[in-house]
Formats: sequence, C-alpha cells, structure tokens
Amino acid sequence: MGWYERLISRNVPNVTPEDAWRRLQDDSDVLIVDVRQPIETDSGSVPGAVLIPLTEFGRRLEELPRDRPILTICRSSHRSPIAARQLKKAGYDVTNVSGGTDAWRKAGLPFVKPTGRAGAG
Repeated sequence: MGWYERLISRNVPNVTPEDAWRRLQDDSDVLIVDVRQPIETDSGSVPGAVLIPLTEFGRRLEELPRDRPILTICRSSHRSPIAARQLKKAGYDVTNVSGGTDAWRKAGLPFVKPTGRAGAG
C-alpha cells in the first residue's frame, strides 16, 4: 500500500485483490463497487461490480444496500479509499481493495465487461 492510500484510507480496512476475490467467491452478499469513470470501465471491471463513478458517489449512496458488506475499487487506489471513507462515515460495512484494478489485473484475476447495477444481486 502506497503512502497516499494509507493517508486517505485511515479508519477503513484494506484487502489485497486476491483476498477481495476470495471474499466475493465465498460470500454472495459481498458487493464490489467500481468508482472509476465510465470510459475507464469500458475495458472491463471485476465480475459483478457495480459502477458508480466517484464524481457521482455522494449523491448515489442510497443506491447501495446497507445490509451487505461492500468492497471499493478504482484503478490504482487513489479514488476508492475516498469512496470507502464516505461509506464508512454513512454507516456502511466497507473495505477498500488495495492497488485497485491495476493490481487486480496484475494478479491475473478475472476482468470482464461490466454489467452490474447498484443494489443488484
């Protein structure tokens, strides 16, 4: 985890992409939220990810279920910790994925064309 990620993710737990993938496989209640811009997600995202750009995040929090654990992810973990902090402050059970989709892809984890919507599942 880089210094920037440590700075902005205070009070929010972080997991590696591999641990996040295991959580998604082991617990169908876990929801992953990709906060990248639509043009960034055109190339793909984590399977089942809900796409809510960070620029829209504050006004779209109500789309996310409060009764499910949430993982946040972006490209390199500069934006997702900000989203995670917003969720934590609003009372959500949230964890940030360290290293973002860059680390996710580097780990060889599945990456697909996005289809998810908030609250789906």
